[in-house]
Amino acid sequence: MKDVSIIPFNGKAPHIHETAFVAPGCRLIGDVRIHEGASIWYNCVLRADVNYIEIGARSNIQDGTVIHCDEDHGDAAPGGPSIIGEDVLVGHMAMLHGVKLHDKSFVGLGAIVMDFCEIEPGGMIAAGGMLTPNKIIKAGEMWGGRPAKKMRDLTEQQQAMNLMGVAHYVENAKAHKTAVEGG
Repeated sequence: MKDVSIIPFNGKAPHIHETAFVAPGCRLIGDVRIHEGASIWYNCVLRADVNYIEIGARSNIQDGTVIHCDEDHGDAAPGGPSIIGEDVLVGHMAMLHGVKLHDKSFVGLGAIVMDFCEIEPGGMIAAGGMLTPNKIIKAGEMWGGRPAKKMRDLTEQQQAMNLMGVAHYVENAKAHKTAVEGG
């Protein structure tokens, strides 16, 4: 991969499915697992030095996003990986730290999702929102603000539009992969 840093750390190296797209400028460190059809866009940092990061099939991590995980401190404070499910859309410049994003969830532009937070299927944090530790966005809810609070329930049509965004990124990633590889 052209201009991508793939750095093993503590005996663990990033694993990238052959159909995934990782854009130039990305930094993948340690136990990063990227599944089929996923895309990691320009200048993202995924640092799995103290736990693991998993990016599910067809999920996209858009430009400038930073993902880290939480270290295990034994009985005093268990750590947490960052697990992004399948068909998840993560907007530009998001920051995720020790989170669980269920299948078909959505993180808006510039949002921050902190330790031990979860976004259930079809749930969404709006652009610029900050989800403080241990919060759960239930299926189909939209939260926003700093700190984030529930704003409303999303309609089925709005959830379907979010999934259309995922489908767009899957196709766009194929075109970018071809362009980057010189095809």
